[in-house]
Amino acid sequence: MMGTPRRRRNGGARVSGHDGGPRVDTAVLGGRPGERATLLQFSTAFCAPCRATRRVLSEVAAMVPGVAHVEIDAEAHLALVRALGIESTPTTLVLDADRRVVRRAAGVPRRADVIAALGEAI
Repeated sequence: MMGTPRRRRNGGARVSGHDGGPRVDTAVLGGRPGERATLLQFSTAFCAPCRATRRVLSEVAAMVPGVAHVEIDAEAHLALVRALGIESTPTTLVLDADRRVVRRAAGVPRRADVIAALGEAI
């Protein structure tokens, strides 16, 4: 969920607001950030919720022009995980066109919440 911070017991998303945050290097994104925004997903190999998150983020990226979905294996990028304060998977960071973190969510986001969060980044 990307909106008001809250915690849900059923595996839903936990959200933090504007990070005003760090800028993510284009090399980390495999040279394929979105023109307008990037949905950056941190996953692990055996994470069932990560598959659902991948599906939601891919659908939204396909619907919104200029938005890319990039998935990163958290285990293979531990330095980045630590630098960005990723504590669990799946975690999604919404990056603006300058690759600054404007929103983050842990857990499986709802499509409507992702679209709303993109409104802040675009």
